Amino acid sequence: MSIVAAILPVDAQAANLVVFAAASLKEALDEQILAFEPARNRVVASYAASSALARQIEHGAPADLFISADADWMDYLAARSLIDGASRVDLVSNRLVLICPRASPIRLVIAPGFPLGEALGRGRLALADPDHVPAGKYARAALEALGAWAEISGRIARSANVRAALSLVARGEAPLGIVYRTDALAEPRVRVIGEFPTTSHARIVYPAAVTAPVRSPAARELLLFLRSSAARAVWEKHGFIVITDR
Repeated sequence: MSIVAAILPVDAQAANLVVFAAASLKEALDEQILAFEPARNRVVASYAASSALARQIEHGAPADLFISADADWMDYLAARSLIDGASRVDLVSNRLVLICPRASPIRLVIAPGFPLGEALGRGRLALADPDHVPAGKYARAALEALGAWAEISGRIARSANVRAALSLVARGEAPLGIVYRTDALAEPRVRVIGEFPTTSHARIVYPAAVTAPVRSPAARELLLFLRSSAARAVWEKHGFIVITDR
């Protein structure tokens, strides 16, 4: 099996079932793929920001299944008839958290008017690009709702995706960052300071859909598997919240 973290050239993917998935899904989806693969097609997963993946699909990248970290980028492809709308389903949800390096002494209570700028000191807040990347968009909305965005909007360390923002904090290059709870669980070099109220931002959802035109029947099989009871145990082990209101 080959699981890669970059978008692959067409010739490298020709014989595979190719999944384009939000970067925050990596560990959980890697494990799901390991369980799905026996006696089935070999699966290649490519992880990046949902925005980057959607645009790659728009420009002809050969994905069979797309899993976004928000509805907007799935809607973007749907508007261009690049997904099979009948296959679309919301798979899992997540939480948004404020993190710092594990050894940092910073303590904050996330609430309206909390002193985020003061806690940053001379540093910057690590965020996935808040203009395009879902994790950054959720974070910006939360900070706006809590009255903190105006103070720190000029002090953002913008990253290409949420895992890049996580790495900045893990390496100590940013004193604080906002990522998904599942990202923080996957990185032992950071600790969670607090969780943002779910009322401060739109519900975090990961919609999945088979791309159009359909390239491989196995894409539907994988999507069904990702909604199975066996898959649920894996999602929950990695900190995701399985969406059952479907």
